[in-house]
Amino acid sequence: VKVFNHFLGESQLAVFGDPVLVAAHRQGFPRSLDGAPFLLPTDASVTRRSLEAWFDEVGVRPNVVGEFDDSALMKSLGEAGLGLFAAPNVIAKEIKRQYRVEKLGMAPNVVERFYAITAERKLTHPAVLAITSGARQQLLAEE
Repeated sequence: VKVFNHFLGESQLAVFGDPVLVAAHRQGFPRSLDGAPFLLPTDASVTRRSLEAWFDEVGVRPNVVGEFDDSALMKSLGEAGLGLFAAPNVIAKEIKRQYRVEKLGMAPNVVERFYAITAERKLTHPAVLAITSGARQQLLAEE
């Protein structure tokens, strides 16, 4: 099947965790992440590689306590206090509400990109246009 990628936008990543973990690592962030329990996407993800590059840049080595293909499971275990995790800042309000976590800080220059995948080279269906337009507006509002 031939498909086409339509770039919607990108969001900087933020680090989240349950209130106890966030309080324990707030002082000196991001250096405070050194040795902190962290939940990460699997090695195959671009987000994982970007986070690891950022960890190297700021000179920290978090303690990776879990690796996930499923971001909802990762967030649920973060809610349970098993580790900090990174997620798109554009949905920070929703993450904080749904998982009862707090935002610890931002991972500057670490972004997650969003795409619509369609069978059409040009977007023409009114529903698809409405969805992509809404997503682009939400992602641009973060800037």
